[in-house]
Amino acid sequence: MEERSSGQPRVCVLAPMPLLTVTIEPAAVAPGPGPTAAASRAPVHPEIHVHAGGQGLWIARMASSLGADVVVCGPFGGESGDVVAHLAHGEHLALRPSAAHGNGTYIHDRREGERREVAVMPPEPLNRHEQDDLYGTVLTEALDADVCVLTGADAATGLPTSFFHRLAADLRTAGCLVVADLSGDQARAVAEVGGAVMKISHTELIEAGYASADTFEAIRAGAQALLAAGARAVVVSRAAEAGLLALPDAHLEVTTPRVRAVDHRGAGDSMTAGIAVALARGSSMHDAVRLGSAAGALNATRRGLGTGRRDAIERLAQHVEVRQIR
Repeated sequence: MEERSSGQPRVCVLAPMPLLTVTIEPAAVAPGPGPTAAASRAPVHPEIHVHAGGQGLWIARMASSLGADVVVCGPFGGESGDVVAHLAHGEHLALRPSAAHGNGTYIHDRREGERREVAVMPPEPLNRHEQDDLYGTVLTEALDADVCVLTGADAATGLPTSFFHRLAADLRTAGCLVVADLSGDQARAVAEVGGAVMKISHTELIEAGYASADTFEAIRAGAQALLAAGARAVVVSRAAEAGLLALPDAHLEVTTPRVRAVDHRGAGDSMTAGIAVALARGSSMHDAVRLGSAAGALNATRRGLGTGRRDAIERLAQHVEVRQIR
């Protein structure tokens, strides 16, 4: 294991779907000739950005920005995997790569203001040996971390729901604190193991069958169902609306100062990272959800997923209200 920096919490992140992301941004501008250059700025060329992406890496990036030593466990392979690994190393993320034939890639065009999907290449499915390699890598790294974050995988990876159930069970037996940002059957499988802090969006709560509608009362009942299934705590993000922190003995409304969002995508992942880092520091769930909410809110004001300044996030966290509700 690498030596951690003095006083820094260590966060292990399961990233089963590392992605190479290519984004085409609006044209840059350059001044035109003559004395009215400022008034005659003209578009020159589009900007093309290449990043290491995927839910696990977005969470890892934000956790690192918040001062944690982060180790990312995931399958890296093929041309895209080599590039993703190189980019992640450039962001000072420690990688524990497991075997894979090829990672996924997506290209988005944002020149018109909204994300338009240009092309998506799914990852190569992980075979049995690759799944075993990933499992063992996460398990051993989590033993040396303060918190282990579990992120999800879609059908393209070939990972079964049982993978998440077994891993959560082994981590709990080993005494590891787990923060899970999962949906559907994967969320249900980890909740049933017991002991995990679950972060889930209100839409995912509905899709998983825990909540019947998007009303606050229905979301509250859904969070309570997750607690009854075995979760230690449930944090529900609700886009621009007040979030919910459900604990065995209390339900609390989480209100963040209003911000004008540039891109909501990735805000939930930043929220998960903030919660994980705060818990790794030894903070209470109340303070963890404050830091997570601030990280998510400020990320929504930026164009980079999983990005933000630690000082700004921690200052905003002081203005997040956590109020008990009946």
